[in-house]
Amino acid sequence: MTRKPVLALVGATGAVGGVMIDIMNARRDWPWGEVRLVASPRSAGRKMTVRGEEITVRALAPEVFDGVDIAMFDVPDEVSAEWAPVAAARGAVAVDNSGAFRMDPDVPLVVPEVNPEQIANRPRGIIANPNCTTLSMMAALGALHREHGLRELVVASYQAVSGAGQAAIDRLYAELVAVAGKQVGTRAGDVRELLAAAGLSAEDSPFPAPIALNVVPWAGSAKGDGWTSEELKVRNESRKILGIPDLKVSATCVRVPVVTTHALAVHATFERPVTVAGAREILEAQPTVVLVDDADGGAFPTPADVVGEDPTYVGRIRQALDFPNTLDFFVCGDNLRKGAALNTYEIAEKLAAELAG
Repeated sequence: MTRKPVLALVGATGAVGGVMIDIMNARRDWPWGEVRLVASPRSAGRKMTVRGEEITVRALAPEVFDGVDIAMFDVPDEVSAEWAPVAAARGAVAVDNSGAFRMDPDVPLVVPEVNPEQIANRPRGIIANPNCTTLSMMAALGALHREHGLRELVVASYQAVSGAGQAAIDRLYAELVAVAGKQVGTRAGDVRELLAAAGLSAEDSPFPAPIALNVVPWAGSAKGDGWTSEELKVRNESRKILGIPDLKVSATCVRVPVVTTHALAVHATFERPVTVAGAREILEAQPTVVLVDDADGGAFPTPADVVGEDPTYVGRIRQALDFPNTLDFFVCGDNLRKGAALNTYEIAEKLAAELAG
């Protein structure tokens, strides 16, 4: 095409939409001829700045997609389920960050570092962005899988509260205020009593247990047999992204008192022999992976170091004891950047290059 493509951002005024605009403003290359910002009717009329241009937010409606080539969706599942097909019907490629289409067999689930070829396989005109927990480990796992053939995966996630939305962030801050400066942890019930005294009822919390000074081994909704939606996403999405339909996966998803950046302890078994030195060499060659792996020197990734960063950070790489062809390692990734906004935008950039020929 001779003209530059038109990009629409649906959900521009939300938390992930704001991160998306930050990413767009920081990009060196600019492939877009026009950017349209779209949100709910109550946010229409707001002014937002993209690359120095003040843009008026439009209300979500079918006609906003007329002439749009690529539409990025950073909205709840039910909004994407309704409006992404509308955008596609109007001629746009919809890149959706919700969970509405991830497991649809006619919608590719894409991580550009792992399976970029799937971008072209979009019979419904929709491309899905993976869950932020799965995404946090995909750049590293994809690189290792290409060399050694991933066979089994056991994951424990330590997920930031921002993955559960603004209400979860607000609850964490409120609980931290309630327990700050208090003597807690000497007996069962201390934290709960302090929260109750501060008027923070358990019924109003997004979490099934206190999140301040605690870890909660539950993220997502119940899906039967003791599993949560977050845990099944790790299993099902890893299989689809890596193209291993029979990959053995077990995940335990834990919510921790961190605002932003998910962390994962990964136990990965491969078909072919793998060494720590070889794994380090593979990961160091990945442009979106940062290796921080000097445990003796106290160097390993933590959420506090990774928040606001685009790459995935990997460390604590070890040959698993008692498990052949198996590595254990620790991963941190900002769940609002690579885990949501950045991956969506990287897909859109590749689509723009495709449209440009």
